[in-house]
Parts: sequence; C-alpha cells; structure tokens
Amino acid sequence: MTLPEDFIRQTRAFMDDDTWRSLERGLAAEPPVSIRLNPLKCAAEDVRADCYDGRVAWCEGGRYLKERPNFTFDPLMHAGMYYVQEASSMFLDLVMRQYVADGPVDMLDMCAAPGGKSAVARAALPAGSLLVSNEPVRQRAQVLAENMQKFGHPDVIVTNNYPQDIARSGLTFDVILTDVPCSGEGMFRKDPAAIGEWSLQNVEKCRLLQRDIVAEAWRCLRQGGLLIYSTCTFNTREDEENVSYICSELGAEVLPVSVDDGWLLTGSLLSGFDEPVYRFLPGLTRGEGLFMAVLRKTVGDTPTTAAPKAKKPKDNRRQGRDRDAVRPDASWLASPGDFTIVRNGDEFTAVPHAWKHVYDAATRSLKILSAGVALGEAKGKDVVPSHALALSAALNRQAFPSVELSYGQAVSYLRKEAVTLPPDTPRGHVIVTYKGVPLGFEKNIGNRANNLYPTEWKIKSTHTPDGLNEVLEKQTSDKQTGLL
Repeated sequence: MTLPEDFIRQTRAFMDDDTWRSLERGLAAEPPVSIRLNPLKCAAEDVRADCYDGRVAWCEGGRYLKERPNFTFDPLMHAGMYYVQEASSMFLDLVMRQYVADGPVDMLDMCAAPGGKSAVARAALPAGSLLVSNEPVRQRAQVLAENMQKFGHPDVIVTNNYPQDIARSGLTFDVILTDVPCSGEGMFRKDPAAIGEWSLQNVEKCRLLQRDIVAEAWRCLRQGGLLIYSTCTFNTREDEENVSYICSELGAEVLPVSVDDGWLLTGSLLSGFDEPVYRFLPGLTRGEGLFMAVLRKTVGDTPTTAAPKAKKPKDNRRQGRDRDAVRPDASWLASPGDFTIVRNGDEFTAVPHAWKHVYDAATRSLKILSAGVALGEAKGKDVVPSHALALSAALNRQAFPSVELSYGQAVSYLRKEAVTLPPDTPRGHVIVTYKGVPLGFEKNIGNRANNLYPTEWKIKSTHTPDGLNEVLEKQTSDKQTGLL
C-alpha cells in the first residue's frame, strides 16, 4: 500500500512515533472479517466452529470470522439472519446500551446507508422506540431500504432526504446519529480507491460539510438529547476539531463511554482538547478506522419551524367499484391489533399505532421509502404479499403455507429462477424457507410456481463456488415470532 505523502505528513503531525508505526503496520495487514448477528432472528445461534474467531468485545452480537466466506451464496445472509459489518462500527452498540437504556425514544440516523449502524441502533433501542433511518443519496437510500427490510424490525421509517429537509419538517428526536461523509482514511486497507480519492483539499471539504450536517441535525435534536458524531477518519480536522466546534458553537457536553483498556482505543489527539473521544486505529484495535464522540445538547431550545407545505396526495382512484374491497388480510401480522393499515396507491403498509402520528407528519414533507411493515400490493382483486413481509419480525408464520428448500433450491430462488414446489403444496402464496428461515414468497398456480423474489435483489452470478459459503451453526423455524 502506497500512502499519499500529504496523508503521512498530516497524520504524523498529531501522532507520536509509536502510534504511527502501529497504524502503518495495521494498514499494511489484512483486515479482519466480522459479522453481527440479528437478535430478531437468531437470538440463540452462533457462528460455525470452523468459521468462529472470537467475539467483538464492544457489541453483543458481533463475531469475528477466521476468513472471508463467499457471503453472496449464503441464503441466511439474504434472509437477514446476520449482517456483514466492520467490527469498529459496532462500537455504537456499546454507546446505545450505556446511554439509551430507557425509553421509548425517537431516533434519527441522518446519513445511514448502507444501514449497518442503523441496524445496530435499532437492535439496541428500548422497546417501543422509533428509528428514522435517512440517506440523502437516492441510489444509496435504496440499498439502505433493502438492508433495513432484511433486518426486519417494524419500528423503522426509511427516508431519502437531505438534512435540511428533515430540519424543515418539524420532526424532533431524542437521539441523532450523524455518521457523516468523510475523507475515508479508515477505509484505506479495505478500499484502495479511498487512497486515490484522498487529498488535503477533500479533508477540508469534508470538515465543512460535516459541520453543515451537524448544524441541521442540531435543529432536530430535543433539549437534553444525544448527538452521536462518527467518522471513519484518523485526522483531527474532521474529528476533534468538529467535536470542539459542536461544544463551543452549538452548546454541548461530551459524555464518556465505559471502555476496556485492553481494547487499546485512542483518545484525543488534538493538543489542548481533552474531552472523552474514541478512535479505533488498525494495528492497535481489531477493526478498521473509526472515530466516535457522544454529546448531549445542553444549550438552546429546539427551534420551532413553520409547518411545511403538504405534498399533494397521490390520486388513489381506480376504475371499478370494488377498489376498497381489496385489502390484505390483517392476520398476516402476528399482532394485528398493534397496527393501522394504510394505503398509498396500490400499496398497503402496516404502521404501528405507537408512532402513527410521526408517520403522518413525515408523509407531509419527506420522501418515505419504507415504513413499518410493507404488506403487499393490490393487483386486480388480489393482494400480492410484499417480500418485506416475509422478512419482518412482525410476520405471522401461520398465515401462509411454507415449503422448505434445499441449499441448491435456495440459491436458485435467490437468483429468481424457477423453483419447483412439492405436488401437495396448496395453491396461492407460499413462504419458502431455508433451514426454517423465510427467504420470501412464491405463488403456486398448480402446474408451476412464480418466483416473487425482488428482481433488484437477485444474485446475478450464475456460478456457485465450492467451499465455505455458510456461516451460522444452527437455525430453528420460530425465531421470527415473539421477539419484539
């Protein structure tokens, strides 16, 4: 790895020689491989013995692997049983469990794609809490929506808006995560392109953008609320200097996090700034580069804003008199009494009563990609169940017949190929499972079955590699009920 000369000079200017040498060795080494288990779906499962290489100390569900399997061909990853995630970023789990233990609360993840930290946050939030997971970039927002649907928690809204749009919406939150766009120094050994894109000019550009994002987030943060500031950089310009700015200009106190000395986290590297901040450095810690600080809003009230102009509602009219008679069966949900079913065009969504008012407010000014549980889409006189329903922890598994697939059939299904169902399979919509875990729906029409897996999610490779493709040791068929 050839590091930019400006990066070397900048980094050595605020690190002592021993720390720099450790970082330099770390950047030249192979990065560790880690995953985070989904507690909604595999609360009791663990990693296969031949894969397992220890727990991630700061995250309850984090596991290291001995080597990198071909995750693409593990059906249980596609089912949301686990998420492939860099270990340092799981530090958010410890922060959440220390400072957000009581609830319910409303939380915003301002720059959330691809969704790893959002899933960490949602798993750690108290029961009844709501997470709004936002991504400004449209293409990245679609990836975020996919990953949050695979995670399967119904108390999530995924949006695609700029920070200033959320600030203007009038919505406020108890906790806001700003995992801000940065110069990407912490990704150097995993992403060679990050090295080529790095420059001192980009560091400065990112530093200013980060302040703009935090300023908008601050407008949405309730008095006494928590702002979690995070980057994947090493430099003090984007890290300590911005935390100092938040304290002095916006009015915040920096909160300590209880950590173990054995993790070898690095504190402040900015001269004269001694607040508790936490930096993961390859070569010292077992993970990629990460910086995180936890701040409490102590000064100033959350400003009130004028109500945004309501969006023009979509024209839901359809020809025919039986439009309103086409509705999904509420029994598709394990606890239908907890939800309100709303219709937007031909699509039906189950929104939990507890935060229906937030959903209603968000629909007036924000672009919502998903919310609650996507139930299905009206087609003619039928409702085709949504793929997200099959992956949701709110699914009533007894509402649909199910068919267990072999490994080869599961991979074929995930490629959106035809999968033959047993001849005694009931007609209609059927859940297909692998090791008891739902993968999605097929519609059995008798002589064949239509594969309903989302086209945009399908495995595009036609080759199934030999060797290790699966990670989890065991699975059972009842992990998607009773865990909320």
